[in-house]
Amino acid sequence: MLIYERGRYWNFPKGKLEREENSWTAALREIKEETGLTRQDLKFDTRFKVYDRYIYSRQKQKVFKTVAFFLAETNNPIIKVSREHQGFGWFPYRETNKMLIHKNLKDNLKKAYDLIRRKSLFGRPKNPQGPSRDLQKHR
Repeated sequence: MLIYERGRYWNFPKGKLEREENSWTAALREIKEETGLTRQDLKFDTRFKVYDRYIYSRQKQKVFKTVAFFLAETNNPIIKVSREHQGFGWFPYRETNKMLIHKNLKDNLKKAYDLIRRKSLFGRPKNPQGPSRDLQKHR
């Protein structure tokens, strides 16, 4: 699932740690805030956790950021995108790879895709595309 960031680009749900949060609790909070999905809506693959480390500039200051990504699936078709985003969509791997603009996100997507494919080779579900490919606009 990708969300549309303020009319600029597609990205995965993510956000900042709040005081005294770890990456896991922050991920659950951010997913809820940005998609409306709760912990009960999600089934996580506990073998998958990757980090994205990068530097960007904010007001001429370098900002060092680390983001932890987790892999989960949901059967809940009801997504409530936050007001800070303009929409969301479920996309197949190849389309998602084309939509992401940052190499580091593409690399992490590939790691998740490879894990899903390995699972499908051993008799688990083979649909890493999600429940739908429809883009939904935030109301």
